[in-house]
Amino acid sequence: MRNSQDFAPPGPDAATAARRRPVRHRAAAALTAAVAFALVLTGCGGGGDAAPKSGSASASGSGSAKSSADADRVEPLAGTPAPELPVTVESADGRKVTIDSADRIVPLTGSLSEIVFTLGLGRQVVARDITATFEQAEELPVVTRAHDVSAESVLSLKPTIVLADTTTGPSEAIDQIRDAGIPLLVVEPAGGLDDVGRRIDTVAEALGVPSAGTELKERTERRIADVRKSVPDHADGEKPRVAFLYLRGSASVYLLGGADSGAGSLLEAAGAVDAGKESGLDKDFTAITSEALAKAAPDAILLMTKGLASVGGMDGLVKIPGIAETPAGMDRRVVTVDDGVLLNYGPRTDRVLAEIIGQLYAKGGTGR
Repeated sequence: MRNSQDFAPPGPDAATAARRRPVRHRAAAALTAAVAFALVLTGCGGGGDAAPKSGSASASGSGSAKSSADADRVEPLAGTPAPELPVTVESADGRKVTIDSADRIVPLTGSLSEIVFTLGLGRQVVARDITATFEQAEELPVVTRAHDVSAESVLSLKPTIVLADTTTGPSEAIDQIRDAGIPLLVVEPAGGLDDVGRRIDTVAEALGVPSAGTELKERTERRIADVRKSVPDHADGEKPRVAFLYLRGSASVYLLGGADSGAGSLLEAAGAVDAGKESGLDKDFTAITSEALAKAAPDAILLMTKGLASVGGMDGLVKIPGIAETPAGMDRRVVTVDDGVLLNYGPRTDRVLAEIIGQLYAKGGTGR
């Protein structure tokens, strides 16, 4: 999938696309290859399904973690850095890209937008991808149709630099932007906590603000480390087992995350076991079955807020075959994080981790 909110309709070669996409973007193609049905877009761009708030308190000790109510805002560094350009950087697709100006920036993923804004360069951003749902970006024009980039829309805004990642498409749109002479940098997506600093550095270097990048990277990594310290000791010595489910009830999409779902790094940092991975699921996602859930035996279930809403909340969740028979289903134990931030692995990841820890170890919950 192109982001952590919604599936994009798959192309004709879904299996090949799935192998090429990073872990957090491949669920749609994986499902298509397995069960071969079309997916329906739901709730894109902050609309659609209402996102219920988790109501959990932030984990203590982070000094920065905020609740779900604040998760739609980014926290820029103090001041606006002055880009030192031109610079020449290497794109993830093997090209050399020279950037002469950062006056008009177009990031083509929500996570890249988040980094640019947090670096303090939000005023130079002239457009957004549909997945950039945080408050500071919401008034910007959208340059995607569904989840595909509109080259015409991008070019009409006369950008001086376009930021994409390896999942951005279609390829014809990327070629059209480059053919128009616009510098376009492709950034490797993130699959876990270890990728956060790398992506910040890459974007900051391309925009000519490496010092701001270093500051943001250090701030982000420090906050994540502080939140990790808040994981409580497990009373019985056993780590809670947590299954990550991707759900879109209106499209009959019910997926269980495996080794490459993208959530494993967060669950491990929260002191939990990724139940799907531990049960032997070596793919990114697989269709939910009663047998797979029984083998995973999760104590809690991690969900995106729109995913839970799409199946009718907790009462609807336990009606999915196999859920009610798991320890998580019997105890009605879920952990929910806003769709637009859960798998971004960027400057707000400390908040995501704090949300997971705060809910997972809430009084009377799993792990206590």
